[in-house]
Amino acid sequence: MSADNKTLVQRALAGLIETGGVDGLAPLLSDDFVHHRPDATTSSKAEWLAAVEAALTPLAGMRVEIGHLLADGDHVVMHSRRWLPGGGPEIAVVDIWRVEDGLIAEGWEIIEPVARAAAHLTWWEEPASR
Repeated sequence: MSADNKTLVQRALAGLIETGGVDGLAPLLSDDFVHHRPDATTSSKAEWLAAVEAALTPLAGMRVEIGHLLADGDHVVMHSRRWLPGGGPEIAVVDIWRVEDGLIAEGWEIIEPVARAAAHLTWWEEPASR
């Protein structure tokens, strides 16, 4: 089952990147799909697909390098690095996907610009006075 889930996530994300549209992605999401962000906001399937569609033009030509793709039961975790065309900033992304009944039912995403990573290594410390 884990291998099938991993293949489903790979197919969904490859289709998104290759086609530059969400038409191939939408059928792979369950009707009650929910997307979660680190700030505790959530999006429905329609809301998330609309946001992804809106981001596709500015992200056209983005290079994606998958570092890790791991599956355990109904969860698939992907760690990737992404670069915008024309020397844009590098970002590190961790996506967690939950698969149910052969469709992606839930997703979590954390995005961090690599250039700012060092500043976040001691996130618990108070910022220096200005």
